[in-house]
Amino acid sequence: MNAVPKPGTMRFRPMQEADLEELLRIERAAHAYPWTLGNFRDCLRAGYSCWVGEIDGRLAGYWLMMRVLDEGHILNCCIAPRWQRQGYGRQIMAHLLQVAHAHNTQCLYLEVRPSNAAARRLYASLGFACIAQRRDYYPADGGREDALVMRRVL
Repeated sequence: MNAVPKPGTMRFRPMQEADLEELLRIERAAHAYPWTLGNFRDCLRAGYSCWVGEIDGRLAGYWLMMRVLDEGHILNCCIAPRWQRQGYGRQIMAHLLQVAHAHNTQCLYLEVRPSNAAARRLYASLGFACIAQRRDYYPADGGREDALVMRRVL
C-alpha cells in the first residue's frame, strides 16, 4: 500500500497555534461573520478536537469539535473558498466522523444557517437530521438569522 496520498487528497493533522493566522485568513474569506483569532485560540487551549486539512501541503480547511461525555458539538467546519465544491467538505466531515467514532462519541450536533443550502445538503447526505431551530442565532446583514440544529447518532 502506498502511504503517499494522491494529488488533491486532503491530509489531516491536529491544529497548532502556528496555524491560526492562516486559518483566520481562510475564515475571513469564507464567512461574512468570521470567527476571531480569540475563538480559535480558546478552542485550542480548552483542548477541543481541532484539526486542519492540507492539500498539496497547503492549509485548505479545518474543523473544531467540543466533546462533552459521549456527545460532540461541531463548532466550526470550513473549506477555503478556492477548494469549495470539489468534495473536500465531504472529506473533512468523513475525518471528523472517524475521529468522533474513535472517541466513542454517540451523537453529534451542529448549527447551520438556513441560507447555507450547500452545507445543509452535505450534512443531510451524511445522516444529520434537523431537530430544532434557534431563533436569531447568527448575525446577518440587517439583523439576525436563525440556526437549524442538526444531529447525527453514530
